[in-house]
Amino acid sequence: MAVLVIKIDRPAYGGMSIGRHDGKIVMVKGAVMPGETAEVVIEDEKKDYLSASVKKIIEPSPRRIVPACKYSGRCGGCQLQHIPYDLQLEVKEEILRDCLRRLAKEETRLSGPLFDGNPWNYRVRGQFKVSREGIGFCKNNSIEVVDIDSCPLMTEEINTLLVKIKPAVRDFDMTEIHITAGDCFTALVRLPSRTKHAFDMNALSSRFLDLGFSGICIETPDKKISRYGESCVALDLRDLKYSVSPMTFIQSHWRLNQRVAGFIKDSLGPLRGARVLDMYSGAGNFSMPLAPDAVVTALEENPYAAEDGRRSLEINGIKNYRFITSSAENFHTREDFDIVILDPPRQGLANRVINSVLSIGPEKIVYISCNPATFARDLKKLQNKYDMESVRMIDFFPQTFHIETLAFLRLR
Repeated sequence: MAVLVIKIDRPAYGGMSIGRHDGKIVMVKGAVMPGETAEVVIEDEKKDYLSASVKKIIEPSPRRIVPACKYSGRCGGCQLQHIPYDLQLEVKEEILRDCLRRLAKEETRLSGPLFDGNPWNYRVRGQFKVSREGIGFCKNNSIEVVDIDSCPLMTEEINTLLVKIKPAVRDFDMTEIHITAGDCFTALVRLPSRTKHAFDMNALSSRFLDLGFSGICIETPDKKISRYGESCVALDLRDLKYSVSPMTFIQSHWRLNQRVAGFIKDSLGPLRGARVLDMYSGAGNFSMPLAPDAVVTALEENPYAAEDGRRSLEINGIKNYRFITSSAENFHTREDFDIVILDPPRQGLANRVINSVLSIGPEKIVYISCNPATFARDLKKLQNKYDMESVRMIDFFPQTFHIETLAFLRLR
């Protein structure tokens, strides 16, 4: 394979960087920074670009730092630990601006980013892979697990539990463990096909309960869930108690999530009597704080998330909020809504959803995105009827390439 020496020009989404060789774009994966000169190995050649990986840094940036984690370079969980945190924010904003420019044809000035002052120990949920090698995270582009004793992105409570469960990992056959920390601790354990017997599951659940977990959910390969103990944790969400089980997605950077949820509510202004449609609600993370001022309809196709959300409504005595168990794609309505909240998965909005939103014609749209490329694509379609009031980057995942975006749109 060919080896080239190139200068890194700018960052790209997905933990990639961009350089040039003989006028051709080189997409580089690995721990490099803009302005650095690197030796790269060409792995693939396309008509318009080359794909390469970093072999070594020849001229490092003066801003390069030593990664704080001892597993950096082996574990595939983080991509940006060699970059100071203030520069990480700048890099992510540059990528977001580039996506808006290229895909939405939008030269928009970004509003100030939303981030937490401490880019470490922020995750209240850890999703760990398990194999014969141990428990941890997979290497980049590999299914090989890097065994770890702690992760600097996790809260101290999760790291403590990680050490405690290591003997159980050796004694029982499993493929994944998700640990969630709130007012108590829960786990989701995924089993391989060869472990199905009730005896094994009972023994496994007893071990976890003895280790300090309040509850455990065990998922077999046929996707059936067995629950043991108290399988939910409660987290503070503004003035609410937010109840969530291991089968429901949560924003794992909970410190920042609380701030973002409050920011959305405050930015929408007076909500008395407003009709809100939350089309990818989960358990109600972004729309539940809008109640009791607003009347909220929440769509969620995951029945566990809808169950969690209804539990939170009961705990908090919220009446003017309803869950509909449906996907956004299959939802049809003749109701009027003043505000629509969109928080789609990485692939963004299907055309059916965009057409539905345009048909409803809410006065305001709140779009929370986890993929700047699909966000820019969707924005271009929504701009047929909507003007963008503001757009900003949210850094829910410091030390990683992930970029979240928050935009407010208003009907033209």
